[in-house]
Amino acid sequence: MNLESLRDYCLTLPGVTEELPFGPDTLVFKVKGKVFLLTPMDSAAHQFNAKCDPEKAEELREKYPDVKPGYHMNKKHWNTVYVTGNIPSETLFGWVKDSYDLIVKSLPKKDQGSLG
Repeated sequence: MNLESLRDYCLTLPGVTEELPFGPDTLVFKVKGKVFLLTPMDSAAHQFNAKCDPEKAEELREKYPDVKPGYHMNKKHWNTVYVTGNIPSETLFGWVKDSYDLIVKSLPKKDQGSLG
């Protein structure tokens, strides 16, 4: 996984928009105006922040050294994932989808329905 493949994947998910609300260096992906993933574009090491179920977040941090509490985020609900090649890309994309699904699940039913 690299920044381009992460971006391409996020944009395949229904209703996703990309924005730069924190300046030109942090790419933010939202669904219906709610953030589900952030990634710096100027970092030497590729990484991203993704929302996660609190129990699963703790499990992932224990299992994978490249998963840390969310940098500048609520550490109970967000993980920062360092993309070093130690975790398979399909696993990383699965975590991105999990983050998206958590946000979609929290949306009002009418907004969920409009996503298909």
